[in-house]
Amino acid sequence: MKIFIDGDASPVKQDVVEIATNHQVEVVIVTSVDHFTTKEYPANVSVVYVDKGQDMADFRIVSLIQKCDILVTQDYGLASLVLAKARVIHHSAWEYTTDNIDLLLAQRYHGGQLRKAGHRTKGPKPYTDEQRYSFRRILTKVLNEQLAIKAD
Repeated sequence: MKIFIDGDASPVKQDVVEIATNHQVEVVIVTSVDHFTTKEYPANVSVVYVDKGQDMADFRIVSLIQKCDILVTQDYGLASLVLAKARVIHHSAWEYTTDNIDLLLAQRYHGGQLRKAGHRTKGPKPYTDEQRYSFRRILTKVLNEQLAIKAD
């Protein structure tokens, strides 16, 4: 079992690394070469760089992710592609499910249509300490559930 991070715009990379390290779980950060870093990570963390281009990180994640893995992403489309084999968590501390993904994709489509028509839509609000705490709590919960499944 691994935790994958859609790393281009994730505000929770360090939180995931810390929690995974405490649980002795591997982390794979997938990000564009545009976000290359010399940052040192613990031994359980690897960084996969992909070429520039729309959805390149998404395609790599889809090809790498396995059953029982966990993905952290804010990308609804990517979430929908891996939901059948992995648990998927948004950094705003909620989990993508088969019950909510269709509505999320419809909202994304509607927002895109509004922007295409020239309407302005609101962007995300700044990430708060409360959201970070909630994210850490849900990631720990999901990770413990996945570890329990793996142990069986």
